[in-house]
Amino acid sequence: MQVREVMSSQVLVVGPEHTLRQAAHMMSERGIGSAVVIDPESEGIGIMTERDLLNAIGRGLDCDTERTGAHLTWDVVYAGPEWTVEEAATAMARGGFRHLVVLDGREVAGVISLRDVVRVWATERVVPG
Repeated sequence: MQVREVMSSQVLVVGPEHTLRQAAHMMSERGIGSAVVIDPESEGIGIMTERDLLNAIGRGLDCDTERTGAHLTWDVVYAGPEWTVEEAATAMARGGFRHLVVLDGREVAGVISLRDVVRVWATERVVPG
């Protein structure tokens, strides 16, 4: 099965100037664990995850003044939509993260999460009663 078949194509995109509270609120509203961060001033695409938010809060930072651009991962490993789910899972395990931004060329096509991988594998392995 390919990443394009299981990824979420409904991607939350925020800018680097959003506050941590704004990002957390938008992620919570959508029931998702990450937001893609696109900085129009650079060519990079970053990702803000629930872990990034947790780390900032755990350090006692002010979520109303801290900006996403200072608390995200810019060194992102990207998946291609044609990758297999197993390739995505391997990249997640090697990198120690739970989300991959999926790029189709230079465009964000979606995000695949560990939850997506587990859902696929659990469905494939279910043995009828």
